[in-house]
Amino acid sequence: MDKTKRPLRKSKRSFRRRLPPPIGSGDRIDYRNMSLISRFISEQGKILSRRVNRLTLKQQRLITIAIKQARILSSLPFLNNEKQFERPDSIHRTTGTSIRNK
Repeated sequence: MDKTKRPLRKSKRSFRRRLPPPIGSGDRIDYRNMSLISRFISEQGKILSRRVNRLTLKQQRLITIAIKQARILSSLPFLNNEKQFERPDSIHRTTGTSIRNK
């Protein structure tokens, strides 16, 4: 029985860069810490997901609770929808409604 030598496999290295954690050990997750909370909210005012934030489950829960408390206490808006109500003049809804001229 002839045993052939197999080529040795090199260990695969990860291409992901090690990024610093988004929350430092000294940062306190609290509804009053607006500089920390604002990093985890999108432009529309939505809470970003754990995958986007790169947080642990416990940190994400604490951030979510802090954001909700800040919203209830009116420190943060529930929505940031300034551009939602802007509609171009070229689009008119005519389905099911009639346009009256005065």
